[in-house]
Amino acid sequence: MPVWIFRVSALVGCPFLMYALISQDAHSVFMGFLCGVILVCAEYFLRSLRFLSIMIGIFGALVGFILYMLMDYSVYRMNVPDIIDFWTDYHTVFAGVLTVLGGFLSIIRATELEGLSKKGRHIKIVDMSALIDGRIVDLCETGFLSGTIVIPQFVLEKLNAVASSKDALQKAKGRRGLDIITRLKELKTIPVKITTKVAEGNTTPEKLVFLAKYFKGEIVTIDFNVNKEAVIDNIPVLNICDLTTALKPVVLPGENMSLFVMKEGKEKEQGIAYLDDGTMVVVEDGRKWIGKRAEVAVYSILQTSAGRMIFAKIKQN
Repeated sequence: MPVWIFRVSALVGCPFLMYALISQDAHSVFMGFLCGVILVCAEYFLRSLRFLSIMIGIFGALVGFILYMLMDYSVYRMNVPDIIDFWTDYHTVFAGVLTVLGGFLSIIRATELEGLSKKGRHIKIVDMSALIDGRIVDLCETGFLSGTIVIPQFVLEKLNAVASSKDALQKAKGRRGLDIITRLKELKTIPVKITTKVAEGNTTPEKLVFLAKYFKGEIVTIDFNVNKEAVIDNIPVLNICDLTTALKPVVLPGENMSLFVMKEGKEKEQGIAYLDDGTMVVVEDGRKWIGKRAEVAVYSILQTSAGRMIFAKIKQN
């Protein structure tokens, strides 16, 4: 509400002030309304910027004004009458243009600098495996992943090389990774930056660990080798596969559920069903229920490195 009060006041008050204080004609009213529009646009533009962007813009404007001061000093040191006369007539224009231009260009550059200007846990270094996997977009959209997504330049180059591969599968993976980057950049919930920082190391995991140490950030991956290398160097790792495993629904022995038996199992009279998350359920005496939905009772759960397997029996009515 205060924002709209300011906007209405600017659009109504500026024409009134110009009419009352400057001149009582239509030209003054129009100029006042134009000033009000400029104020509203400036307010809207500044509200869309973060504090860091505003500070960078102020610094850029200061640099532009310093450049004007250096030009002013140089003109008078040259002591050329024609140049001095020209500079005397237009020096205020140069001062305004250089100051505004410096601030404007700095704000544009601030969108690239912001997010990497501060190091810390809000920085998420993303590797190629996480981009090809694609679930990182869902994590960002739902707010489970926050901070700034940083994509190393060498990862982008590697994706481009894979996308240009003659192998159809590799080409599809590379293009999917590039599509995921595009989707991430379109998100308004989280900023995405491309870093050109040269990463030291011979292998991809070593380069990712180097960047994570430099930015003091975290690595987002599904690659086991990257995960292992990061853990050795005490780098925080956000493994999407581990998150998926942790979020699987809890099933306890003795619990009843309704499942669709899809196919027969390896053992005699066994049937195979699946939970919504893809967990396989071995149903004893479920062969005759293939193609049908059956009520089953869980009696055992086996957790292995390859995943989780549930054993159940047909519930007797």
